[in-house]
Amino acid sequence: MLYPMVAMVLLTFVVGAITVKVRFSSVKSGEVSAKYYKLMHGKDIPEIVTKTTRCFNNQFEIPLLFYVACTLYISLGIESLAGLIFAWLFVLLRCIHAYVHLTYNHIIHRMSVFWLAFISVVILWLNLVANQI
Repeated sequence: MLYPMVAMVLLTFVVGAITVKVRFSSVKSGEVSAKYYKLMHGKDIPEIVTKTTRCFNNQFEIPLLFYVACTLYISLGIESLAGLIFAWLFVLLRCIHAYVHLTYNHIIHRMSVFWLAFISVVILWLNLVANQI
């Protein structure tokens, strides 16, 4: 379970780096005032700034359930092939979700991948509980 967690952390770092780059570029180009970032409030901002910010924030929502489940697998000494498969599936789906969100951002594609990842983490939790019974 450690390696899927490391992969999720790397995804978060990559999305975070992209977000920072977009923010600096938006200020440098004059599209956004640096003051906007003080409270994240103000005039209209470029779509890419909103997309990257929201995508980065998404890395701290449902993935939290993933990190807790993986930590419990490790701390309880549960070795489950099904758990490992769904952990990796979750990471893969979150990578796809971030890609869709940061590129063409088609809502149906993004929502579909989101729900598949959500179901993966639910199964990860159900498997965790089943292995404790």
